[in-house]
Amino acid sequence: HLVESGGGPVRAGGSLKLTCAASGDTFGNYAMGWYRQSAAEEREFVAGISGSGVATYYADSLRGRFTISRDNAKNMGFLQMNSLEPEDTAIYYCGTLNGALFSRSRKPKAWGQGTRVTVFS
Repeated sequence: HLVESGGGPVRAGGSLKLTCAASGDTFGNYAMGWYRQSAAEEREFVAGISGSGVATYYADSLRGRFTISRDNAKNMGFLQMNSLEPEDTAIYYCGTLNGALFSRSRKPKAWGQGTRVTVFS
């Protein structure tokens, strides 16, 4: 069970930190990803992280502005978003994958309900 939080309205250039709280399984056994979906668009990959937290992956267009991390002791994952742009407006979802290795080609086995981020200029 995954629950995202931390979304909301933010002015362009600002920052938000999203949190994904997990329950039920040993969180560190699973790779995790953040994805987003804007109106009329398909859900797209944002960032991914291995179960241990050692390996991270980013969508090329977001590298340098977004940072994914996790705290397995607290069963939480995070997405720090800086220098936000109106184009970042979307519902952001976290998802966990089967196994500890992250891969963009594999869909998460579990999803949260999403948290809405609105960036205004």
